[in-house]
This record gives sequence, structure tokens and C-alpha cells, in this order.
Amino acid sequence: MALSSASLLSTHSSFSNSFSSSSSSSSSSSSSQFPLKPIFFHTNHLQLCISHKWRSNVSFLPSFFNKGKDVNTIKEDLIEAITSLDRGADATPQDQLTIDQIARKLEAVNPIKAPLNSVALNGKWELIYTTSDSILQTKRPKFLRSVANYQAINVDTLRAQNMESWPFFNQVTADLTPLNARKVAVKFDYFRIAGLIPIKAPESARGELEITYLDQELRVSRGDKGNLFILKM
Repeated sequence: MALSSASLLSTHSSFSNSFSSSSSSSSSSSSSQFPLKPIFFHTNHLQLCISHKWRSNVSFLPSFFNKGKDVNTIKEDLIEAITSLDRGADATPQDQLTIDQIARKLEAVNPIKAPLNSVALNGKWELIYTTSDSILQTKRPKFLRSVANYQAINVDTLRAQNMESWPFFNQVTADLTPLNARKVAVKFDYFRIAGLIPIKAPESARGELEITYLDQELRVSRGDKGNLFILKM
């Protein structure tokens, strides 16, 4: 649902490209199966019985802590991969592929399954990576590109606001309509030039956004145009 107020002429593609998503990712969990009956091994006429009682000696705590460690490691790998890419503007196709693969690993261990019901979604987020050219403004000279992009979300009112920093400070606001517990339809209503001059968005300025990973400090979203968005709190 990342809105790109980068240019008024690209109102539709900006926001829907930036924070709309049709690509969904599913999380997987593994389960262990234990023998229901004793298993016998025969060695030199000696029968060794391994009973189901061995389960009482199994500890599940290590796997719990390892899972947490894995999430942090994946997040570190993701941040390291995007740090030098100017929010994605300098990313090569191989960089994009690598980051997408790491993001999918993170999505698979998403701790918040219903982000639209979580207060963790509220607040002002900074965009640190995207594949959306309209948000990155790659066709402009660097000195005319937004230095930073932010998105504020209010879960209670189902409103969103995308903001550019220097040099133009453009903004765009939108209504969010939940489609399920982690996906919203986005309807842009007003663009604001320099944050001041309001321009009504066209009726076609719509999109969808799916929040595929969320915790207290990082959010991953995918838009209906196939773009990936990574934001930090």
C-alpha cells in the first residue's frame, strides 16, 4: 500500500505500485511424528525395545529459541542486503532476486498472522527498500528524487498517508478496506503538492496491499503490481 506521491501524473501507478500487493506468501510449520508402538531391533538374538516413553526426555525449548534466533538472523541478512542499494534504486536484477528470496524466508516465519488486527501496524514507517520505479523515481536525476519516503497507518480509522521528504514533500492519503486479516484494498483520495496544495485523486487511483511480515520494527508488504516493499519503524 505504499503510496507514491512522487508525481501527480503517475497517481495510479505510484501508490498501487508502491504499497499494493497481490503476491501472497504462506508460512509453513513442521511437525514431528512419534511412533505409536514400540520399535524392535534384532541383534544377535537380543531384542532391544525402544518405547514411546523416550518422548518424556525430549526438550522442545531448544527448537523454540533456535526459531527466534533464525528470525533475527534472517532480518539481519535482509538489512545487510539492502543497506547499500539506496532503497532499491541501485539494485541489479540479481540484487532484487536475492532480496526477494530472503524476504520470502522471513515471510515464512511471520509472527503476526493477522496484521490488520495488530497495534504493531500503527505508526509512521520508513521505506528502506522497494522494487517500485514510481516510488524510487529512477527516471529523475538523483537531486530531484525524494531523499526518504514514509508511510503512516492508523488501523483504527483504516487510513494511510504516504509522505516524501526533500525536495518536494509531496503526500497522498488513502482509505483502506480490509479484504482479509492481512490484505487491504487501497483507494487514494487526495494528493498534496508540497504537503499543502490538495488535488483530488482520480477514481482509478486504486490498488491492493498484502502485509506478509510484521513485527515491532520491520514490515514486509507486496502489492498487486508485483512490487515488494520493506519498511522499518
